[in-house]
Amino acid sequence: MSPTTYRLVVRTEAEAEVAEAALWYETHERGLGREFLRAFRASTEALRRNPYMYPAVLANARRVLLRRFPYSVFYEVQGSEVVVLACLHAARDPDEWKGRVMRL
Repeated sequence: MSPTTYRLVVRTEAEAEVAEAALWYETHERGLGREFLRAFRASTEALRRNPYMYPAVLANARRVLLRRFPYSVFYEVQGSEVVVLACLHAARDPDEWKGRVMRL
């Protein structure tokens, strides 16, 4: 499979976490929310190209760290899709996202 064929799917919970974080950063410094979104997009674009380059952390779930921000993006590769399960701040409970892992 060519790396360019992976399709990105962001689950609803992860989408909400990204939006919440971007809003928090934007309210603290104008333009910082956009920078957070840019960092998230850059990370997920890298996932689309080569999702196996990041370490597995639980079963089929993997993690990529955002640049400049203390956030982790947890995801799974499911066939031709990269499914983003969560986008969590490093200070949050690391077990919080584990219930989102797909059981194949």
